[in-house]
Amino acid sequence: MFTKKPLTVPVPNLRTSSAVWSDTFGRLAQRCGQALLVLSIVVIIVYAATRLQLVVVPVLLALIVASAFRPVVRLLEKHMPRVLAAIISLLAGVIVFGGVITIAVFQVQSQFSTLQKSVSSGINTVADFVQNGPLNIGAKQISDVQKTLVDFVTSAQFGSGALAGVSTAAELLTGAVLTVIVLFYFMKDGPMIWAFLITPFQPVMHAKLRRAGNSAVETLGGYVRGTAIIALVDSVFIGVAMLILQVPLAIPLAILVFIGAFIPLVGATATGIIAALVTLVTNGLTAAIVVAIVVIAVQQVEGNFLSPFVMGKSLKLHGLVVLLALTAGTILGGIFGTLIAVPAAAVAWAVIKRWNDPITPVPGVDTSKRASAAA
Repeated sequence: MFTKKPLTVPVPNLRTSSAVWSDTFGRLAQRCGQALLVLSIVVIIVYAATRLQLVVVPVLLALIVASAFRPVVRLLEKHMPRVLAAIISLLAGVIVFGGVITIAVFQVQSQFSTLQKSVSSGINTVADFVQNGPLNIGAKQISDVQKTLVDFVTSAQFGSGALAGVSTAAELLTGAVLTVIVLFYFMKDGPMIWAFLITPFQPVMHAKLRRAGNSAVETLGGYVRGTAIIALVDSVFIGVAMLILQVPLAIPLAILVFIGAFIPLVGATATGIIAALVTLVTNGLTAAIVVAIVVIAVQQVEGNFLSPFVMGKSLKLHGLVVLLALTAGTILGGIFGTLIAVPAAAVAWAVIKRWNDPITPVPGVDTSKRASAAA
């Protein structure tokens, strides 16, 4: 008689399968998979942020300003309720910003006719140099360029661009209102908002996130306040030089220098060049050279003495890091990305440096479960 042999199913060698992932190449593959997963999440977050700029930009602006004003709010909280301290700080910021913009607008209005004559004279001088100078450009070529500009201004494309500008202005107004509202809540309830967001985490991770939030606010606030001091010094010295030389729009140009100083490496230099060019058109070559010398001198004092003293070593980033951050921020977020790229890099570096530091016990918070809650 024939006996049936039992049906055998091959069992996979689990030891061999695990060995595939436990060698050097297997561990590398696992790390690459994890890196791809993290990179995919980062790409999704960045894409969502670029699509929701009307929300993301006001929130980030409010966070930056609230971090800079945090010491003021803390000082006022010692003498009055938190809500009143936030309102006073917010009103002070709005009044200062609105006053600066108002001064700039009135300066432009009062000196517009003088500036118009100076610009017309400067344009005629440049056109005469182009036509009769060594460039050998004829009158027909200049007239062709003028005709091209006129055709563009009167074209449908320019009209659609103007309509797009109206839409952009509406978005800017909406963003400004949203920024003020979010800023008020950040000033009033900033620490409590962060404490609420990190509530679900285990004790050790909770302590690390709490410390990371404090480091981020301190670094961001210090960076913004230090940059504001440096920008104020730049704008005052360059503005005083232009006022002495009686350059039209000296105060608006000084305000432009102040704003440009918030863009590291290139901002203050670029706006200083603009001030020198305006001086060249309005006051002539000698005055423009004087303004250029003042701009260069201020930049040297800032880079060698003022910036290291005001910013401190803890906020100082390597020039290559600043350059890469500016490039990435400009590509991803345009002008706004350029403004926040370096502060974001400084905050990230400050958090990374302190992430694995020993945890300081906090009353009421149990951080003893390190093994079970390790990050």
